[in-house]
Amino acid sequence: MENTRRLLIAAGGGGDAITAAMVHAALYGEDTPALVLTYAWERLVVDPVPGPRRAADFHGTEAAAPDLVLVTPGTRPVAPAGSLLPRLSGELRPRLGLLDPYGGALGLARQIAAAARWCRADRIDLVDVGGDIVARGDEPTLRSPLGDALAVAACAATGLPTGVYVAGPGLDNEVPPPDLLPRLGEPALTLAAGHTGVVAGVFDWHPSEASALLVAAARGVRGVCGTRDAPQPVHLDAGAAAVHRLTLDRVLTLSPLARALAGTGGLAEAEEASRAVCGFSEIERERRRAAALPAAPPAPRPDRDPAAVLARFAAWERETLAQGIAYATTRRITEELDLGAGEARRLFAALGDRRAAPLWRLGPAAGRPQAGRVVGGGR
Repeated sequence: MENTRRLLIAAGGGGDAITAAMVHAALYGEDTPALVLTYAWERLVVDPVPGPRRAADFHGTEAAAPDLVLVTPGTRPVAPAGSLLPRLSGELRPRLGLLDPYGGALGLARQIAAAARWCRADRIDLVDVGGDIVARGDEPTLRSPLGDALAVAACAATGLPTGVYVAGPGLDNEVPPPDLLPRLGEPALTLAAGHTGVVAGVFDWHPSEASALLVAAARGVRGVCGTRDAPQPVHLDAGAAAVHRLTLDRVLTLSPLARALAGTGGLAEAEEASRAVCGFSEIERERRRAAALPAAPPAPRPDRDPAAVLARFAAWERETLAQGIAYATTRRITEELDLGAGEARRLFAALGDRRAAPLWRLGPAAGRPQAGRVVGGGR
C-alpha cells in the first residue's frame, strides 16, 4: 500500500536518528520502508544557533502533509544556522522528518499523529541512544533530557501504541549505569555487525560519539574508549550493544520531566518545566556557551608539517594510553589535537591500520578484550 512505512522517533536529536536507523534494521529489516522523525538539534560546533531548529530555519524541505515536513538531501539550513540532517537524509535508508518542539508536547503530538497518518502506521517506535530518556532529573551527569522527555510526552498525547527502545545503555554518559540498568530490565535484542551496514559511511563526517560507540560495540569492539565530552572513558562490553524495550507507561513512571511536560503548548513552557524538575534548561546552557563563542571564526591557519602532526599524535597517544584508554573517537582525536581538515585526513590515512571503525585503536595492546561496564558518551 502506498506510503505504508514504519514510524520511528529519534528521541533526542543529534545521533539518535543514526541509532534509530540501526534499530529499524534490527527489528524490521533494512529494506522495510520507514520514516524517522528527529529534531534538528545539534552541537554548537555544527549549529552555532542555540536550541533546536524549526521548519522555517530550512530551505528546500518537503511538505508531505499538513504538520509533516521532510528533510531531503537538497534541504539547506538558513544561515547562520547549521544542520547535518540534509546530508544524513542522503545516507540513511529511512526518510527523515523534522520534529519542531516550539509548540511544546502538544505541537509535537500533532506532528507525530500527522506522520502516523502519512505512514499508515498504527504504532510508534521511540528510540533513544544511551538512556537519558529514563532520567529522574537529579543525576549530576545529566545534560540533555528535554528533547527525549518532550518526545515521550508527545507520544503519550497521540494515544498511539508506543514502544520505547533504549540502545547502548550508558553510552551517552548521562545516567550512571548502576542507576540506569535496573530501570531498563533485560535486553530485548542485541545489535550485531550486520545491523550497522545502514550507517556504514556516516561516521566519516558525523560527530555523534554515542552512536559511534554503539556501532563499534555491535561490530565486536571491546575495551576502554575515550570520547570528547565524557568525564569518564567508556567500557565497551557485550552489554554496550544491547537494546532494551520499555512500555511508554513505564517510561512515564520513571521520568518526572516527561510527566511535567504533558500538555505544554510551547518550548518556553517546556524549558520552565525542565528548570522545575532538573534545575536547569539545556537550551539556556547552549545560549551561554554560544554567547562565549568568538564573534567570527578564526582565520584558517596553514597546515602543519605531516611529520609534526604525527609526532604530536604520538605524544598524545602515550598520555592517553597511560590513562588506560585503548580506543578513541575521531572527534576526540581531531579536537584534542586541534587538527584542520587536511591535517586530519592525512593523519587518519597514516593510521589506517589502527582503524576499528568507527573508532581508532591506540597502542600495541589495543584490541585486547577488556571487561567492564559502560559508563560514558555524548549527543
